[in-house]
Amino acid sequence: MEIIYRTDSVPDIEQIIDVYNDSGLKRPTTDKERIKKMYVNSNLIITAWDNDTLVGIARSLTDFCYCCYLSDLAIKKVYQKKGIGEALIEMTKNAIGKQTALILLAAPSAMTYYPKVGFEKIENGFIIKRAE
Repeated sequence: MEIIYRTDSVPDIEQIIDVYNDSGLKRPTTDKERIKKMYVNSNLIITAWDNDTLVGIARSLTDFCYCCYLSDLAIKKVYQKKGIGEALIEMTKNAIGKQTALILLAAPSAMTYYPKVGFEKIENGFIIKRAE
């Protein structure tokens, strides 16, 4: 298995939804228009491919000089624990540069994963949750 990483295109919405649904990452996958807007308004998308199959995705919003919010990191279950997530994070870090902080909100099931790949848990964050 040779995984190819790409930054040059946005996958088809159906492919993105398939990765979300298979990965266990909770996203509004029954609302295709909302998923489409999520990608139209993101400015750093890195994908992982096994031939023509999308197997992983990292979606971020960034200014490329101070902060980057890694909103989605999703890997199809059968491809998890193969270093794909770590590679997507590393490519994100390379794209944003050393002056840019990489920030994320972890799914409860991923709370033990992120410290293993170099993230530091912070206590000084706040959130206003989505109403829908």
